[in-house]
Amino acid sequence: MTDFIRLDARTLHASTISLPGSKSISNRTLLLAALSDNSCEISSLLKSDDTDRMIEALITLGVQLEFSGEGRLKVHGCGGRFPNPHSDLFLGNAGTAFRPLTAVLAVLGGSHHLHGVPRMHERPIGDLVDALRHAGCRIDYLGNPGYPPLQIGSRSGSGARTIPVKGNVSSQFLTALLMALPLTGEACEIHVEGELISKPYIDITLNLMAKFGVPVENERYQIFRLPAHARYHAPEKLAVEGDASSASYFLAAGLLAATPVRVTGLGRNAIQGDVAFAYELEKIGADVVWGDDFIEVGRRPGQKILPFDLDANHIPDAAMTLAVVALAAGAPCTLRNIGSWRVKETDRIAAMAAELRKVGALVEEEAEAIHITPPAALIADARIDTYDDHRIAMCFSLVSLLGVPVVINDPKCTHKTFPTYFDVFESMTKR
Repeated sequence: MTDFIRLDARTLHASTISLPGSKSISNRTLLLAALSDNSCEISSLLKSDDTDRMIEALITLGVQLEFSGEGRLKVHGCGGRFPNPHSDLFLGNAGTAFRPLTAVLAVLGGSHHLHGVPRMHERPIGDLVDALRHAGCRIDYLGNPGYPPLQIGSRSGSGARTIPVKGNVSSQFLTALLMALPLTGEACEIHVEGELISKPYIDITLNLMAKFGVPVENERYQIFRLPAHARYHAPEKLAVEGDASSASYFLAAGLLAATPVRVTGLGRNAIQGDVAFAYELEKIGADVVWGDDFIEVGRRPGQKILPFDLDANHIPDAAMTLAVVALAAGAPCTLRNIGSWRVKETDRIAAMAAELRKVGALVEEEAEAIHITPPAALIADARIDTYDDHRIAMCFSLVSLLGVPVVINDPKCTHKTFPTYFDVFESMTKR
């Protein structure tokens, strides 16, 4: 693939898309299986840069893995203690690997150097480190205080039983603590300071921990109580749901193109909060059909796409797709409570604002919100910069459904979560 891809203006035929596995579930499952006292066969595992970094880290830490075909992996758990207590782990820009591994390795102790790409070293981790230090962990910053890279040392046995953590930057900090603290064998509580963002991602964590034998008591997303003498015990087999965030591009395509698009691999009982994206599409004109293993979106004849003003805290990743849907709404649209976009793979509020302006939109950005006024006519062949951010590339592919061609720079950035995205998107095009 070249360093850019030009997407002609297009219409779609009715399509069924088999989703790749969820990144959030894949990396959580890999780590929990590695920490279990038995073996677990994982199917429908996502193959991507982020899961590759987690798998490489687990191998370096001495976990035995058996690959047995497309998306299938058997993990032989190490009973809560990695065989290799010393490691040097390069984790790219994989937040779903970096944050939980930081917490787990800090609780287990040893000597571990964790680092990544330059952007990872710009993504804050100080709130997680502060919480882990309350638990008696030793973590040193090797660069700017509050940011990776990190050096992890041996944990003292005198950590607090009540661990505070701020909730307003990234829910991955709380996820990391929830997954790591059972390894102490002690009962403890995590107290969230302030409002917790992205609660559905915490629900994923709690759901998976329960499947691995460690139930957590959740008191209004403010206090989380972990039991004493906890041990992870994996289910014999576990299938990873399709990625709900990746589904958002195809579901939005069904709305924009007024053509039924069905995604398979998740449905009405999915544990990922981003399935709520389909409900938001329904509010603005989509015709949505739910099944046990699919979601289908189209648009009724004559139905216009309606403008919206949405608090998107519950679907921060999928909400990026709505920023492009706003171009078809015919009136100003707003996404609120999305401050977490600022500390993702790039500053997503600034990046989305800059790229939406290239296609002609009037955009106003705030600290935690973005306001989008669609133009009377979109600018053709806008060249979209992607900032090494997979979601920006996939979002702006949808512009080609609005009557104009668009150019996407660095399309290979989708390898982070969906390496075949542009091939799949092309397969939906009506010839």
